[in-house]
Amino acid sequence: MTSKLHAVCDGQGRPILLRLTAGQTSDYKGAAMMIDALPAARTMHADRAYDARWFRQALADRGITPCIPPHASRKIQHSYDRTLYNQRHRIENMFARLKDWRRIHTRYDRSADTFLSAITLAATFLFWLNES
Repeated sequence: MTSKLHAVCDGQGRPILLRLTAGQTSDYKGAAMMIDALPAARTMHADRAYDARWFRQALADRGITPCIPPHASRKIQHSYDRTLYNQRHRIENMFARLKDWRRIHTRYDRSADTFLSAITLAATFLFWLNES
């Protein structure tokens, strides 16, 4: 049993929106689940797995500038701000801090609901720790 965690973080790398999908599910479906719940923002940093025309358009419709590197196989390579994209390390640090929790790292929980509950508890604690 595998799963994939989709997260939205604020500018300080604190988790504010979490969704869990099956491991074999495309990142596009995870993005579609979260698009209506996105908070107001100026930019969205995401990795190249979220590089889809419809996702970029949905972000633009909400007034959010996407900072997503294009897939190497794209015929039309979209430009993105590399300096701005480098700030995405805060998101990766958040995932690393979540994996510091043994229960999450080793996936003790068999059901997705229980696993997401453990992630939410850890994310709440991380949000509280990073409050400043």
